Order: sequence, then C-alpha cells, then structure tokens
Amino acid sequence: MKQTLQVRLSQHLALTPQLQQSIRLLQLSTLELHQEVEQMLASNPLLETEEEFTVSTPELAANAPAESSGDSGVDTDGGSSSEAPELSGDDFGGTEREDWENGTERDDFDGIRELPSNSPASGDDDGERESQESAETTLAEHLAQQLAGMSLSPEDRAAMHVLIESLNEDGYLEDSLEELAAALAGDDADEEAREDLADRLRIALRLLQSLDPAGIGARNLSECLTLQLRAGIACPAQATAIHICNGHLELLARRDVRRLMAETGADEVLLREAQLMITQLEPKPGRRFTGAAAAAIVPDVIVRKSGREFRVMLNPEVAPKLRINELYANALRATRGGISNSPLGGQLQEARWFIKNIQQRFDTILRVSQAIVERQRGFFTHGELAMKPLVLREIADELGLHESTISRVTTAKYMATPWGTFELKYFFGSGLSTEAGGEASSTAVRALIKQFVAAEDTKKPLSDSALAAMLEEQGIQCARRTVAKYREAMKIAPANLRKAL
Repeated sequence: MKQTLQVRLSQHLALTPQLQQSIRLLQLSTLELHQEVEQMLASNPLLETEEEFTVSTPELAANAPAESSGDSGVDTDGGSSSEAPELSGDDFGGTEREDWENGTERDDFDGIRELPSNSPASGDDDGERESQESAETTLAEHLAQQLAGMSLSPEDRAAMHVLIESLNEDGYLEDSLEELAAALAGDDADEEAREDLADRLRIALRLLQSLDPAGIGARNLSECLTLQLRAGIACPAQATAIHICNGHLELLARRDVRRLMAETGADEVLLREAQLMITQLEPKPGRRFTGAAAAAIVPDVIVRKSGREFRVMLNPEVAPKLRINELYANALRATRGGISNSPLGGQLQEARWFIKNIQQRFDTILRVSQAIVERQRGFFTHGELAMKPLVLREIADELGLHESTISRVTTAKYMATPWGTFELKYFFGSGLSTEAGGEASSTAVRALIKQFVAAEDTKKPLSDSALAAMLEEQGIQCARRTVAKYREAMKIAPANLRKAL
C-alpha cells in the first residue's frame, strides 16, 4: 500500500472550557447557580465573595460607600443599566463572546442538557408563605410530637412509630397491616405471632387516625374523607356526606343527582350541603408538610412601572458578588517565575473565567428580559388578556443571539411583574387568527376561556363547543379541540364535572 500526503481544508467547532462553562451556567436556575458558586468558592481559594470583607466597625462603616438601593435599572426605551451584578473581571474576548451569544455551541454537546420548563408561577405570595411555615416541621415530626405526650406501653409506642414511618408523603398508609405485621415478625414467626402483631397495629392505627391532621393514616380516599367528616359536628348533611364517601364518590364526581338521591335518600338541598362539606375536605392530609421549600420562587428579574415606562432590573438578591482574592493574587505575582509557573496559576485563571461567565449570564438575562417587556408592553399594562403572540426566534433576531441561547435564558428564570411572578417562557406563545386579519396570543385566549368559565352558570356550565362559539364572537377562530386542550392545560374540569348539584 502506497503512502501519500494530502492537504485537506475543513471546518469544525471546538468549544473551549470557558465557553462550555458559559453555556452550562446560563441554563442553571437561581438555586442551582448558588450551589455552583458555593462549590467553586470551596474548591478555589483565589475566589471570594465581597461579603467576606464587609465593614464591621461604626467608624469604618461611616466612610464606606453606600450600596445601591436597587432602584436603578433599564428603561424600555433602550437606556443603559446600572443594575448589572457587581462582579470583578474583564469582559469576554471578542471571539468567545460572539460564539457564546450566537449559539454556535451544539445543543447535544456532551455534558450540556436543557433543563425542563416549569409551569409559570401564580404569584400567590400568601400561599407560598403559608407553605413554607408548614414545611418547617415534617409530617413524621408533627405526629411524633403528639405521640410524645401520650401514655403508651413500649409495644404500642413502637407500633405507632412503625405506622408513622410507613406513611407516604400524602399521609396515606399504603401497605396493609397484615403485610407490615409479616415484615416485622420475620419468616420464622408462626401465624399466631403475626396475628398478634396485626391486632396491635390495628389498635395503633385507630390511635394514629385520631391525631392531627384529620384523615391521616387512611388507606384510601374514601376512608380519608370519612375520617375528616367524623371529626366534625354531627348533622344530617354530615351523615349524607359520609354515606356518599363510603360508596358513591363516583356518582358525586359525575354530578349524577338523581342516582345520589336514590342511593342516599336525601333531597336536593341536603345533597348540595353534603357536597359543600366534601369539597372543603383535604384529600391529601400530608400535603402541607411536604414540598413547600421547592415551591418558593425567587425572581431573577424585577419589572417596575416608572411613569409611563417600565423599568427592568436584575434582582440584587440573586446576583452573587464575587472577586479575586487580591492577597493570594499579589503573592502569586511576587513569586519567582510569575503566575504562569505557580501551581495556583490555573486556579487564578479559573476564578477569572468564572467571574466573567457569571457577569455574562446576568447581562444576557437582562437583555432578553428587556426585549420581552418591549414586546409585551400590553401585558404589563392591562394583564394577560393583552398578551401578544411571541416566539423565541423574534427575540433572538432582535438581540443577535441564537435561538437555543434564548431557550436557555428563558428556562427556569423568573420575572416579578405587577401581575405576579412568571417564568420567562410564559411570555412566549403561538398565535390564533382573528377576523380582523391579525393574531391573538394563546395566553390571551386561555385567559378568555378562564374568564368565561368563571362567569358561567354552574347549573348549566359551558361546553367546549360553547366556549369556541364565544371566542368566535370575540373575533378569535379557535376549534373545539383547541379549546379542550387549553382548558385541560389550565386544569379546568369538563362541563359535566363543573355542574353544581
């Protein structure tokens, strides 16, 4: 085989470590970013936070420069911003910045993944505060506190702990008492020993079900609702509600009034009272003790109205203030051979890269947020009914960025607005044709559907076809199947399940 030399000209994309880090930091949520910063601070001694050297004495504090009040920002008319995070470090090099912003990176690059999009936050601050307070104590701890004040034998107390540990996060007992008894007794135990254990667990379960919250320790929804009803004041409506929960929940879900009256012997008025009692119950008693911390959302961007304009600013609470440790850096410069020959030279460069990439992340989030506010000015003025159709490509073209970069910026990043806190992806949506020849945002159409349902007669709820006809009267052409899709996305029940008894 003859060997020859050939010259070939080709192009390929090489991602530098700095560029890879830029892409990864951009797609992180606020919580994940703070975790990344903590890891970097722990591993790199040349990186530090500005808070580590805050002024502590009154004399020095009087001479220290005041921190920004957070009121300055970016006007939607294109003015400059002073709300960028106070980070040290030089700007990106031209080639690296251009590659990063224009998305020349591949979406399927190893180690880079797209984070799943979360649903938009409702902006219910009161609900978030209540959930956070409940989450301070777990369900098991709450039950153990009640158990501590009871006079029980060691065997009964142990049985109670077994049941508490067997509850799922909703407060239900998923395993049967026989299965728990068999697992505790072991393979060598005889049938009598297992029965004794099962009897002790039955007694413990009755005690557990008497604790707070009501409905705890139930084995199914019917038992959970019944336990809560029995904890209330006895009345005819309560007896009817218990009867329904014990065997006719399916009829109640279908709003089958005639069969419910036949099965319970109650009249329509009593059924309506029983239904009201049931709808006020908690189907998941353990819910308020779980998952509350994850529900808390800290906005990355804040939008405030200033006269007729809207000002867009970064939330100073989420922007980490980082800098190079000058003590170590000066020591490196003073060493023989300079920084390049020092073992810590690589960490100094890593710290500089990290600061630059953090700065670039927030700069891009701010630019994208400002462009969104410009395009969706109607929403910020009048609410979701004034939302316009918007796609990622429009923002990408306006800012000269790649569409994949806009996708990363708008995922798991949140904006606080006068109407609540929303994920940046919330402001993007397809358009539906109107009779005037324009387009209506799918978000605005959802808001209209929600408005129609809220104002409907509960005795004659609107069907999907009726909703489509009402949208057409507003000049919006929307098929019945599209209405059904939007309704289901908003978790609105179909007409037959919204019908009042």
